[in-house]
Amino acid sequence: MEQKSALIAMSGGVDSSVAALIMKNQGYDTFGVTMKLHFSDKEDSTCLTSKDIEDARSVCEKLKIPYSVVDFSEDFDKYVINNFIEAYENGATPNPCIECNYHLKFDKLYKYGKERGYDKIVTGHYARIEFDEKYGRRVLKKAEDVSKDQSYVLFRLTKEQLEYTIFPLGSYSKDKIREMAEIADLGLSAKKDS
Repeated sequence: MEQKSALIAMSGGVDSSVAALIMKNQGYDTFGVTMKLHFSDKEDSTCLTSKDIEDARSVCEKLKIPYSVVDFSEDFDKYVINNFIEAYENGATPNPCIECNYHLKFDKLYKYGKERGYDKIVTGHYARIEFDEKYGRRVLKKAEDVSKDQSYVLFRLTKEQLEYTIFPLGSYSKDKIREMAEIADLGLSAKKDS
């Protein structure tokens, strides 16, 4: 049987790190990648910092998987920042996570993985994908831990994207993910969230 391969979106946080661990343990040929969207080295930044890149790289080294950083910052400005400003100026309540997932993770990163021959793209989202017999296709479902569910920011995923995507954390609680990170000694603070 041919080994399956997976491109893992790595933020440097516990969730994506454990997603990589799970896929590696399931026998996938894995490759970690961090999307450079917006860079800041401020300690309170929610955007990518050099520490996040170093954490992601370190986890990939521990798991013995290759790692790379891809620069999508121009697309982030175009599709997320500019959209946010325009929506806000027009009295709407923008949600940058929805735009980022739609345009970057599940478009740019999706194409990046497909072009390089990866069978699946994997993220640390708390959601599930299941095959629905009634519709004869895979469908997006809420995470089992509804307090961490992120399916609402993934509603724009297409049938093709759902076929190509794995959310390995969807059946776990956040506490279990932190425990798995500690047991595997990934070198992260188990409190470091994505």
